[in-house]
Amino acid sequence: MSWTASAGTPGRDRPVVTFGEPEGYDERGRGRSLIGRVAPRTAAAAACMVLGLGLIGGAVTGSWLLDDGGDTGAASTFSSAGGLWHNVPVDELFPPTVQGTGAGPGGADRTWTRIAVAPATGCADAFDPLLRKVLAPVGCQRLIRATYTDATQSYVTTVGLLFTKADPAGMTALAKRFQTEHLDRRTDLLPLPYAAKGTAAERFGAHQRASWTISVLTDAPVVSYAVSGWADGRTVDSPQPAADAEVSGATTPAAQAGLGNEAQGLADRVERRLRQYIVGTATEKPS
Repeated sequence: MSWTASAGTPGRDRPVVTFGEPEGYDERGRGRSLIGRVAPRTAAAAACMVLGLGLIGGAVTGSWLLDDGGDTGAASTFSSAGGLWHNVPVDELFPPTVQGTGAGPGGADRTWTRIAVAPATGCADAFDPLLRKVLAPVGCQRLIRATYTDATQSYVTTVGLLFTKADPAGMTALAKRFQTEHLDRRTDLLPLPYAAKGTAAERFGAHQRASWTISVLTDAPVVSYAVSGWADGRTVDSPQPAADAEVSGATTPAAQAGLGNEAQGLADRVERRLRQYIVGTATEKPS
């Protein structure tokens, strides 16, 4: 940017005032000490004006550059997050042991042990048909899942991360739809568990789902979820969203058993770990 400034002629465009005693006068009645001072003062004032305007202009230009860089950085971070499913080791996203301090009913502590990890797959057999239809607009790049059990091996919980093909606008639209239509509370829109054979979860099927939670991220192309049930294979007639099962005073079997806490507690901690890597992609320096 180019900035210009002009100054008026002292004594004509504006008065010149001095409080010092003149050191004699010339033939026109002017103090000799003023002669030669006007020009330097005028030059100094003009220089200050130019410097000040230049600093303002630099600040404005700098803010433009920072804003543009922020938008570019956010887009880059979002794009990089889509590759975390194969760039981050499974033990980092789904640790062998997860500590759930205060995650149980009444603030009780929980400890979950991983008993199975599913191969990275597509999404064809991971969701109920209607949920698969709801998620279709964002696409399915890859799905990773793991199943955990509690310290007593009474409960089992599958936690999953769906990496989509969507852009930020697509994820924002899906998140808004989940919020406005309360899709995360509908019992016909549930994720399926990963029931690995030879584990405490091998009888954890569609009819054993007791509680669940689904979260649509908008700063990454990811849908995270968790679904919990009993390890003994008992069927559940009416699954309850984790948000409802965690409410104090809830009397459903899922709530009384703390299965809402199981699903929400694990989902929260896995999502936090994922976000650590999302932030990491934003702070990496280019090579």
